Amino acid sequence: MRSIDAAALDRALDTRALIEALRDAFRREVEAPLRHHHTVPTAAGDATLLIMPAWEREQAIGIKLVSLMPGNPARDLPFIVGSYLLLDGATGVPRAIMDGPTLTNRRTAAASALAADYLARPDAARMVMVGAGTLAPHFIRAHLAMRPLTDIALWARRPEQASALAAQLAAEGLPVRAVTDLEAAVRDADLVSCATQSREPIVHGAWLKPGAHLDLAGAYLPAMRECDDEAVRRARIFVDTRAGALAEAGDLLQPIKAGVIGPEAILADLHDLARGTARGRGSPDEITLFKSVGTALEDLAAARLAVEALEGQGT
Repeated sequence: MRSIDAAALDRALDTRALIEALRDAFRREVEAPLRHHHTVPTAAGDATLLIMPAWEREQAIGIKLVSLMPGNPARDLPFIVGSYLLLDGATGVPRAIMDGPTLTNRRTAAASALAADYLARPDAARMVMVGAGTLAPHFIRAHLAMRPLTDIALWARRPEQASALAAQLAAEGLPVRAVTDLEAAVRDADLVSCATQSREPIVHGAWLKPGAHLDLAGAYLPAMRECDDEAVRRARIFVDTRAGALAEAGDLLQPIKAGVIGPEAILADLHDLARGTARGRGSPDEITLFKSVGTALEDLAAARLAVEALEGQGT
């Protein structure tokens, strides 16, 4: 069985190829049950254990185990730790075990870039990245892989964190700059991408200009949210999977509970968009919103792509 560490996995996953692998996976018949959430008490507070299986008949089986450990940052350890096990679909024989957080980061960003391919304006050039954590550089690179963004404003609650990451990415030649006025940046943006752990709205719907696309990927529990009610009221709403969104997406569940929108406000998911059974953006001036909570289908597609790439390289 092949063991793939974080660095090898990151090298194996070409961003554009990963986005296209996700598009293909959403078109196929891949079984991906809702992830299992378990609360695990620790001295630093409740940890979360996530178990995410997926399979495609006779092709592949995958299981991701992820722990979100609140005490780890104080120990100089990652907040998110985990592994992904890929099995042969016909025999169940293990093919590879790989770094779970890297797989999650890469496929999460790729899913948002895939959604933006259907939902953002084709001429979208100005982006705001809300959050400067682990996911942020992956989101920036994924969106850049799909469109020639000319200006990317990076905002975080800790300005020094945004400045450090912006400097790092700018040194790589990416058009990234740190900002402290989030409202002004969002009002000027064609694409607003959020990857935070927020439990209160950060982006306000009143800030979104006609034609903007709002990408919400950080809040993954019903008690969490990154945008306010006005944002969901103004937008045409899309999700990665309907079942996942209606079970976990606080950005939608809270407005639904308050009567701001109904479940029918979710117009389509990535299955519908990838298969062409639903329309994405319909006009230049409409506001679109994509909410993702993650699906094991994406993990399986990314893991298979990584193994195939490494086998093709003879490594």
